Amino acid sequence: MRLDKYLKVSRLIKRRTVANEACDGGRVSVNGKTAKAGAEIKEGDIIEIRFGNNLTKVRITSIMQHVTKEQSKEMFEIL
Repeated sequence: MRLDKYLKVSRLIKRRTVANEACDGGRVSVNGKTAKAGAEIKEGDIIEIRFGNNLTKVRITSIMQHVTKEQSKEMFEIL
């Protein structure tokens, strides 16, 4: 799955366009490397998102195409 789509589906970022802009701005990294919006992600990858002074670090536990709000919290674990 594409990184920007995962961020939107998992509700880490509210909109896909915002996720796309964050990736293009270099504020998202996967496994320690700056990632573009089209980067393919897989289970076990570690994503870091930087907005201002906030740093969110999560590990992907599952990848699903369509989820409910409750299920979205099961897609990652906060580190």
